[in-house]
Amino acid sequence: MSAPAATIDVDALVAIDVHTHAEVSATGHVSLSPELFDASADYFGAHDHRRPTIPEMAAYYRERRMAAVVFTVDAEHATGHPRIANEEVAQSCAEHADVLIPFASVDPWKGRAGVREARRLVEDHGVRGFKFHPSMQGFSPNDPMAYPLYEAIEELGVPALFHTGQTGIGAGVPGGGGIHLKYSNPMLVDDVAVDFPDLRIILAHPSFPWQDEALAVATHKPSVYIDLSGWSPKYFPPQLVRYANSLLKDKVLFGSDYPVITPDRWLADFAKLEIKPEVRPKILKDNAAALLGLAERRS
Repeated sequence: MSAPAATIDVDALVAIDVHTHAEVSATGHVSLSPELFDASADYFGAHDHRRPTIPEMAAYYRERRMAAVVFTVDAEHATGHPRIANEEVAQSCAEHADVLIPFASVDPWKGRAGVREARRLVEDHGVRGFKFHPSMQGFSPNDPMAYPLYEAIEELGVPALFHTGQTGIGAGVPGGGGIHLKYSNPMLVDDVAVDFPDLRIILAHPSFPWQDEALAVATHKPSVYIDLSGWSPKYFPPQLVRYANSLLKDKVLFGSDYPVITPDRWLADFAKLEIKPEVRPKILKDNAAALLGLAERRS
C-alpha cells in the first residue's frame, strides 16, 4: 500500500528538504538526552540554535517556499531515552500538509511490535517514509533482526532513510556516548539493497569517511539515493560533486539537517558550488518530488 497523496503544490516550491529533525514535542519532551544534545551542539557549533516545534518548522519552511521531510529517531533500546511519538510528528505534519512530509522512526529492536507499528503509521497516520540511525540505534543495517521491518516498509511502498558516516551525536563524550560509528558504513546498507531490491533507500549525508563506498552503492543499486544533509556544500568531497553532476544527477537530494544546519546557510553555499544548471533543480526539488511520489520525474 502506498502512503496517502500529499497536498503539496510542487510547482510553487523552491526546494524540498528531505532531512529535518523534530527535536521537541508539544509537551516539551526533547529527542536526545542532555549529554548527547550538548555533544551534537558542540560538533555543529550550534549552541545558540533553539529547538523549533513542528508548527514553527512549518512556518519557517512556508516562508521560504520549501517543503520539508520531518522525523525523529527511535533509539530507546540503545540510549534509554524515549522518542518523540511518531503519531505526534504525523499529526503535526498533517496539520501543515502544504509544506511538511512526515517520516517515522521505529527501533528495529522492537521486532514484530515494530513491524505492526510501521504498518499502522503508514496506513492510519499517513507516514511517507522511515528514518534509521544505525549508530544511535545500536544495530548493523544488514542484521537479519531488522529484515521483517524492512520487508514491511518495502511492501508499504515508502522509502527508508539511513544515517551514514560520522555523527555529531556523542562526539567528544567519553566512549562516544556508546555510539558505534561502524554501523553507519554505507556498505552495510548495500546488503539491504540486495535483499530488498524494491525498497527505496536514501543514504543520508556525505558519508565521511566512507564517501566512495556511498557513491559505489548508489551507482550500483538503482533503488539507492544520497541526501546531502549535515554538511555545508563548501565542504563536500570533490568526488561527491563530480558524481552529483553526472552519474548520480537523478539520485542526489537536497537535505539540510535543520535545525543544526539551516537551509538558508546550505543553499547560500550550494549556490557557489560548480553544479550544472540543468542538474541544480534536480537536486533541489525534482529528484525528491519523484522519489516521494509528489510529482513525476522531469527529464
